[in-house]
Amino acid sequence: MKKLAHILLLALAMICASNATAQRIHGYVNAGMAGAEIEGDELKGMKHWGFTGGVGAIAQITDNGMFSLAIEADYSCRGVTNRQTVKENYYNILMDLHYVDIPLTFFYHDPYGGLNIGLGFVYGRLVSQPSGQIRYNPNFFVPDTTNMMFLKNDFSPAIEIRFDVWRGLQFSARYQYSLLKVKENWMFHDVANNKTWYNDCYNSSLLLRLIWQFGDDDTYTGHKKGKKSKRRY
Repeated sequence: MKKLAHILLLALAMICASNATAQRIHGYVNAGMAGAEIEGDELKGMKHWGFTGGVGAIAQITDNGMFSLAIEADYSCRGVTNRQTVKENYYNILMDLHYVDIPLTFFYHDPYGGLNIGLGFVYGRLVSQPSGQIRYNPNFFVPDTTNMMFLKNDFSPAIEIRFDVWRGLQFSARYQYSLLKVKENWMFHDVANNKTWYNDCYNSSLLLRLIWQFGDDDTYTGHKKGKKSKRRY
């Protein structure tokens, strides 16, 4: 966790330096909840919710303010949760995966609807391996718990929507899905049918966050006077 703190502090220092030297670059902080599931765990539904938060900077890359580029350093808790009663083909699990995410996102600002629509890419670094417990009914369905190691790197395309709440405050919804597997060959065994199979696993995450962007009053006015919606770079 010390490495995580160092990364976030370094990112914040870079943001502050950028704000001091470039009017088109603005720093922000964010915090919220991350809903997650692991594709390949034989469970359905985004039932795992954990904290996400970090720092970022966004830069206007066109004179009319229609396009911008954002980079962040975030902490995100992902994993899998299933608290159903143990029954055939299901098992109970509470498992956390702790990541440091570095998203890079290009945004388009809709001057009429006021939405900021982003497409980007997220590099995630696993900083803490699974913790928690798995419970199952050995008469029906047995996941392999002898090797719960996940791969360190996670690469995810992402889509994000942001909109203004009040002045420097924005709401953000971002969905990302692993491009490459995060765990290989997780073994499952169906005792009743004496069948064994192996799954590759992928992270699927929905991040719901509030963003507070730093800047003076000019930051929150429209990118051009007379436009139909407000704009922050």
